[in-house]
Amino acid sequence: MRFARLGDPGSEIPVLLDGARTLDLRGVTRDIDAAFLAGDGRERAGEALEAGELPELEGADGLRIGAPIARPGAVYCIGMNYAAHAAESGSAPPEHLVMFMKSPNTVIGPNDDVAIPRGSTKTDWEVELGIVIGRRASALDSPADARAHIAGFVTANDLSERDWQLAVSGGQWSKGKSAPGFCPTGPWLATPDELDADDVRLRSFVNGEPRQDSRTGDLIFGIDTIVWQLSQYLALDPGDLVLTGTPEGVALSGRFPYLGAGDVVEIEIDGLGRQRQRYVDA
Repeated sequence: MRFARLGDPGSEIPVLLDGARTLDLRGVTRDIDAAFLAGDGRERAGEALEAGELPELEGADGLRIGAPIARPGAVYCIGMNYAAHAAESGSAPPEHLVMFMKSPNTVIGPNDDVAIPRGSTKTDWEVELGIVIGRRASALDSPADARAHIAGFVTANDLSERDWQLAVSGGQWSKGKSAPGFCPTGPWLATPDELDADDVRLRSFVNGEPRQDSRTGDLIFGIDTIVWQLSQYLALDPGDLVLTGTPEGVALSGRFPYLGAGDVVEIEIDGLGRQRQRYVDA
């Protein structure tokens, strides 16, 4: 199944995308949130779909697309998880999982405008596969246990201000990762049966020109390993978002300019849809 949220910020309508149809889920849940993901929400939505009980949402095509999950409790990110991106960043591939965090209020809709922060000179793009947690994961015994704790997958853009991340970071990356709007997410959440998330193509474009082009099969630490390892150090709760890392082809490489007002970034992952953001001055 594919779930989305449509409408103005703060009043999004939960929907189920069934082919060309956009079906209203308000008879099943008030939102695509932790309660929906952790409980029997997905099952009830599937049953209502099968029974023909979900009405089509009128005017859906004219509504803003919001992030497909309500604000997560936490956004965890994995750094340098593609060998080629580690190299373009001037680092060797990590031996251990590199983790940092973004503020949950960075999560916005996939096509919302993004304000380049005041004083930023190095705002950068990063297409990433996002994992949405559906069941609390703490101290899992092995990677084989991880998939049962995953509600689905999303497309995400892990935007970064590289000076703040690296030059004035004080050693912590999150300063350069948490500006408002720095995590466009969506357009939809796909349940694990919808795609082979372990090997899908992910790409990014700036002003129509290709930048990144890779596959999640090139991850150093795979999906199950990420969830298992994180669970050794912290508890992943339903609705949490985990970004799995970005491939090579970002401005940090020195091959491309950083983003400025008027630029347009598009990112896409096969089976998880395409985003398009316009960048504006704060």
